[in-house]
Amino acid sequence: MLRTHTCGELNTSNVDQEITLAGWVHHRRDHGGIIFIDLRDKYGVTQIKFNPINKTVWENADRLRNEWVIKITGKVVLRPDNTANPKMHTGEIEIEVQELEILNKSKTPPFELKENIEETNEALRLKYRFIDLRRPELQKLLKLKDEYMQCMRDYLHKRGFTEIQTPILANSSPEGARDFLVPSRLHPGKFYALPQAPQQFKQLLMVGGVDKYFQIAPCFRDEDPRMDRHYGEFYQLDMEMSFANQDDIFTIMEPLMIELTEKFSNKKIMNLEANGRFRQLPWREALTRYGSDKPDLRFEMEIRSVTELVSNCEFAVFKGAIQNDGVVYALKVEGGSGFTRKEIDNLTEIAKGKEAKGLAYISIKENEISSPIIKFLGEELTQKIITEVDAKSGDIIFFAADEWKIACLSLGAVRNECANMLGLKDNTKAAWCWIVDFPMYSYSEIEAGKIDFEHNPFSMPQGGLKSLLEKNPLDILAYQYDLVLNGFEASSGAIRNHNPEVMYKAFEIAGYSKEEVDAQFGALIRAFEYGAPPHGGNAPGIDRILMVLSDLDSIRDIYAFPKDGKGKDLMMDSPSEISEKQLKELNIKMRQ
Repeated sequence: MLRTHTCGELNTSNVDQEITLAGWVHHRRDHGGIIFIDLRDKYGVTQIKFNPINKTVWENADRLRNEWVIKITGKVVLRPDNTANPKMHTGEIEIEVQELEILNKSKTPPFELKENIEETNEALRLKYRFIDLRRPELQKLLKLKDEYMQCMRDYLHKRGFTEIQTPILANSSPEGARDFLVPSRLHPGKFYALPQAPQQFKQLLMVGGVDKYFQIAPCFRDEDPRMDRHYGEFYQLDMEMSFANQDDIFTIMEPLMIELTEKFSNKKIMNLEANGRFRQLPWREALTRYGSDKPDLRFEMEIRSVTELVSNCEFAVFKGAIQNDGVVYALKVEGGSGFTRKEIDNLTEIAKGKEAKGLAYISIKENEISSPIIKFLGEELTQKIITEVDAKSGDIIFFAADEWKIACLSLGAVRNECANMLGLKDNTKAAWCWIVDFPMYSYSEIEAGKIDFEHNPFSMPQGGLKSLLEKNPLDILAYQYDLVLNGFEASSGAIRNHNPEVMYKAFEIAGYSKEEVDAQFGALIRAFEYGAPPHGGNAPGIDRILMVLSDLDSIRDIYAFPKDGKGKDLMMDSPSEISEKQLKELNIKMRQ
């Protein structure tokens, strides 16, 4: 090794020892001819000093600049009185340098490695990510992520799971997002797809008798990035179990999530049931009460139905919604009467972003009721509404009148923003819950009137084949579930459809012919004809969970080499053009 110690470990017990350190010049100071250098490596910082008595070494030290890489040999001594730095582990000692070797010089970095570096242009930091990574905050985060993933591995290994890597070059599969396609050189005109998830492979492992599988799986989806979704690639804790029902999956996952929360955050877990289990909310109830299928349960603020109460009112907006088989829902926001007109307008735009036509409200301030809709409702009905939702002075009530789902989602978005405005999202708390009983089907968002899968096409419908044959598809529930943490989807999973007859029928309802199912899922169907065990699993998003546990503003902070907000790798300059020779090898022509 080029060093005997790291820059973060020396202390008073090492005084008078001769040691060798190597690292980066972090900071330089000249005091009366003596040069002081803060030498930095991954493990910390040690102060070293160069005395002009040792002329040759001192002259070389005088050339040093920030981020030069050096090796020094010297003697550990106590710092003089009143110069110790109690904030540093190495703050009571320094190194009197006897030998100096410059291992590498550095250009002047494009930005300083200092606190509040977030103020530095992000694009610049991403372009020079190899410099940004030298910051202690990112070093700690990389180490944290390593320990976090190791904790997951240890937990599942102790419970009999086998870690298995599944293929990266796979086939295209309808997982709900666009595939990344890879042209085949050996098979012109054909393409691999990078897996959106190892869904079919892990089910095939269950057919193969593996029984309990997991992997830290890379997944690839061509989706627009957002604060909790990294562009292109992400990692999930993919797991699957044979001979398991829904509660078996929950029983395995809940202690792991509790352990991760307690080990890797300072958050206190709340919202547990009396038996210590995670709360379970049916999908429809979650939307009706909280306006979201990933509700933030750190705060209450529930949506209430006032449909029956206003069913005979003359307010055209409410009346029209009810006549069209819609609903009128109310959201009481405690302390919201202080919202300004501009803030209410902003909340209205948020509701419209969920397809609502507007956002009516009643404000109660110092026992005075104000609202543009009181003249349509009348004082008596207004008072009944206030009583129904238990509002008081200082509160504001928002209303959505529309079809059920639009009313729920629009008030859910308003609920979320009001919590931000009022500071209700307590980062010292972790509220886990399961969302269960997802609908198997819904109307397609692309093709009007077409039935499509709501969630995962490989899920087992509740009631099996009987439900598929006898029920309205929109009334069929699936054994599908999401795990939610503080308003973020942390995991998605299901008990799988392992019966070929049930699978063909499920896809038929969604508009797929038997031939199409065989073409896209031939391996899975063929495997199910040879004795497939009942099985299920889920796949927690490890990056997203760590982002929430660490209170980070963006999932990009979790990655060593992240893409930017437009999906570009500014450091490696990708995506990039390729040569005509490469295109020719792949039998591809570019359209002009």
